[in-house]
This record gives sequence, structure tokens and C-alpha cells, in this order.
Amino acid sequence: MAWFVAAWSCLLVVVMVSSMRLSRSASSSCGSSCGHGGWGPRSYPVIGCLVAFYRNRRRLLDWYTEMLAASPSQTIVVDRLGARRTVVTANPANVEHILRARFANYPKGKPFTDVLGDLLGMGIFNVDGELWHAQRKLVSHEFSARALRDLEVTVLEAEARDRLVPALAAASRGGGVVDMQDVLRRFAFDVICRVSLGVDPGCLDPALPAPRLAAAFDTAAGIIARRGAAPVAAVWKVKRALDAGSERRLREEVGVIHEAVMGLIRSRRKERALLLVNGNGVGGGGGARSDLLSRMIECGYPDEAIRDMVISFIMAGRDTTSSALTWFFWLLMRHRGVEAQVLDEIAATRRARGAGEEGGDDGEGEGLDLDDYRRMRVLHAALCETMRLYPPVAWDSKHAAADDVLPDGTAVGRGDRVTYFQYGMGRMEAIWGADAADFSLDRWLSLPRGGGDGAAAAAASPAAAAFAGVSPFKYPVFQGGPRTCLGKEMAFVQMKFVASAVLRRFELRPVDEGRTPAFVPLMTAHMAGGLNVTVRRRTPAPATSTAANGTGGELTSS
Repeated sequence: MAWFVAAWSCLLVVVMVSSMRLSRSASSSCGSSCGHGGWGPRSYPVIGCLVAFYRNRRRLLDWYTEMLAASPSQTIVVDRLGARRTVVTANPANVEHILRARFANYPKGKPFTDVLGDLLGMGIFNVDGELWHAQRKLVSHEFSARALRDLEVTVLEAEARDRLVPALAAASRGGGVVDMQDVLRRFAFDVICRVSLGVDPGCLDPALPAPRLAAAFDTAAGIIARRGAAPVAAVWKVKRALDAGSERRLREEVGVIHEAVMGLIRSRRKERALLLVNGNGVGGGGGARSDLLSRMIECGYPDEAIRDMVISFIMAGRDTTSSALTWFFWLLMRHRGVEAQVLDEIAATRRARGAGEEGGDDGEGEGLDLDDYRRMRVLHAALCETMRLYPPVAWDSKHAAADDVLPDGTAVGRGDRVTYFQYGMGRMEAIWGADAADFSLDRWLSLPRGGGDGAAAAAASPAAAAFAGVSPFKYPVFQGGPRTCLGKEMAFVQMKFVASAVLRRFELRPVDEGRTPAFVPLMTAHMAGGLNVTVRRRTPAPATSTAANGTGGELTSS
């Protein structure tokens, strides 16, 4: 394939040289009103904005954010050689138009499903239309089942008691450095596999070898992410057709994943048949399992549909919560006042439950239930604020099925990629005010808790008042409209559980106090270089009243 790479390199050099001759003053970092139907980077005939794109390829997030902030409508058009015309928006009215008002006109589209299809197949996250509607209806029922939510808490308790807390306790005694991002990813993979598949891969267990399934997911996700980021899709498509390089490796890793999941499905079907033969039944008793795979078998789904569905949920759950928690712990280490507020709320919740102040022993559980976690307003606000600045998914794209015009007047052509940009939206002063760059809980805790949808959400979950007061189209971290994330509540429970289990027992200290880590937007965002910390046992301190008064302080992130 060396000739292929060389050919593309030569083409790029020719394009760049010819473009520089057209204009030596082309701006690469700020937006301008262009002749291609919208605000965006300077563009030329044939090559579009390829020069500016190439110059900013290593800082796309910041480049897009700068242009969106400069655009009067918080929308830009990126049109370059080798890629579809792309409309990128940070305008909440446009996001609502895409995700709700004109939902049918903005499916994921074939370009998106082609990228993910080898791994996700026909799972819910990779389909559109009637197939999506049917899966959404069925899966909504499963996620609303109390048994699945109770299983999550049971699994979290066991994983924290047996692995997470002992691992951090050992680090506190040994004085070594721990990469919290790696620990959190391993923890999340164990949890999602136990909830989705009903098996424990032992990813966080130091006594076990690294599970092959986890490595396969890591490798496959990385290759898929590089597919999506490729400047020219034809490159990876040719490699796939030739079964060469990374595409061959992807096929092999997907084979490992498919074989493992299909083996579990066959095993579980045999187990279910034995239960029926022995007269134990399968519906909620007699040894029946509550994991997602087993529940789907009971509902009569075919094997391949079950495989694609559980793989989709593993991909959705393996890195999203760990990504959010990594940045959460980093931000709290920079803002110890917020950390104190969160600790006060955790202690107050435990006292109200009767768990006591001395529940930090490694052998004890958290002593809290789903309702306790739902009531944690300060922790909820801190997590929301973390994901505003560092969303687990930096952007999401749809593809227009027909010509359209966005509410801000931007023209969209059939087949155009339309991207709403969560990372940039969290930094828009036009959306969040002059303190958009600040890490402040006030923007959540000061929201009114009564009226409209917020009142209904608050009645179901007091902490959700800190979220319900903000439109999902202003804060689309969990999407919005018909595709709103089904696992949102489960994600918050898991994040609150981990935050409580870690913070009340341990104090984390960054190895490099002055480091501001880079935000890397792959399929799920991660922190470049990990989050290296030292761990100390926390000394219990008397609770203060900061959690009760609900003030977040004027704390600024840098």
C-alpha cells in the first residue's frame, strides 16, 4: 500500500501549493462569510477549505469552537475536497430542529452506518427508520424494568467492594502512581459486561490476565474511530476491500467479539432450556437471570439481533461513564471547594440512610439505594458541569435525507452531513453567558425547580431538577428528541456510585499539578496521557453546611 499513501501525499502537496498561490493571506483560525452558503473557513474552487483544514487538523475541536463563537448564528459550513459538505452547529434552535422537529429528515445515514456497521451490525445505535423504531420500543421496556436497574446497583456494589476499593487501598499503602482513567475504564467494562452479558471479565482484577474480549473491543473501537476521522473515506474502504492493514485487524477483532457473544447466547439458551425441563420456569424466578442478554432471549429475539444489541450497549457503556468520571476527578482536584461540597452531600445522604460515617472500610458496601443517588443534587450538578465542558462524545452527525433550511437560515442539501457540536456548545458564551469557561455549579443549582417538565422530573428524581431546567437541545450530552439516551439514568447512578465510593475513602492528588491534559475525541473522548494520581486514605472530617445551602461558588477552570 506504499504507492497508495505516496499518491495521496503527492496530491495533497500539489493542492496545498496551488492553494497558497491563490491566496497567501488565507485565514486558518477564524471564520468568515464565504460564498459556499454559510459562515466558515476560507474556501476556494475545487479544493474548498482543504488548506485551512490541513493546517488545523491537530486542533479541530478548538478551531471549530473558535469559528462557531465568531459566527453570528453559531453555525459554520465546512466544504473541502474529499469530504461531504458539512454543516456544524452549536445553535440550540438548530439542534432542536435536527433532533426533534425534523427528526425524520436527519437519520444517521449510510455514511455513518458504513463506518460502524462491521462492529455494531444492525444494533439500535446503527440503524434508522422502522427498524430503529421497533428496537427502540422493545429496548425501552427492558431499560424501564426494575430488575435491570437493581442488577446494576448489585453489580456496582460487588465490583467496588471486591476490586475498585481494594485496588485504590493498595495504591494508598504502596505510595505508587495510579492512572485513574485506566482504572475507571476497566471498572466500567466489568460492570457493563456483567449487566449486559451476565459474565464477569475480571478486567480490574490484578490476579487475572487481561481478558481477550476487552482487548478486542479496545482495538476495534480504535480502528473504527480512525475510520470516522479519515479525511478521505475511500482510503479505509479500499483497505477493507483488499483485507489489508488495519482493516484486516478490525475483521479479526470483530470476529473475536462475535464469537464470544454468540457463544454466550448459545450457552444461555441451553441453560434456559434446562430450567424449563426442570420445571423452574424463566420469568423472574427459579434461577432466571436479569442481565440484558438473558432478558432478550426470554423475549424471543433471534441470535444475531441479540448479538448486535448487546455489543451496541457494551460500546455505549464501556467508555462513556469512565470518560466523564476521569474529567470529573480531574476538575475536583483543581477545585477542592467543590470537592468539599460533594463530600458533605455524600456524608449527609449516608447519615439520612443510617449508613453512618464509618462506612469506609473496604469490606462494607455503600449502604445507599437508587433513590438515595437520585437525591444527590450537588453531585448531580458537578457531573452535569463536567460533561458540559468535557462531553463523553464531542460531536454527533446526521445526514440530510432531503433539502432543508435550519432555523438560523443555513441551507442544507440532500446528503449533507449535519453535525451538532457538544464540545463547542459547552464553551459558547452565547449559550452559557460570560462565565461559559468557568466550572461553576451555580448554573445548575440556581435553576428553578418548579414548573413545566422540570417539575415532573423533580418529582421523579429531586437531583434531576439540576438537569431538567436546561433544554436538552442546549445541553445535548444525552442527545434529545426521539433518540434521547435510554441509559441516561443508569449512567448517572453509576457515576454517582463511583464518585461516592472513591471520594469518601480516598483523596486523589495529581502527579503533575500544573498539567492541563488534552481532550482527545475518538468514538468516546478520553484524556491524553491518562490521569496519573497518588492516592491517600481520607481522614473523616465534620460535615459543613455547604451542601445544604446549594451554592456552587464562583470557581473557574483553566
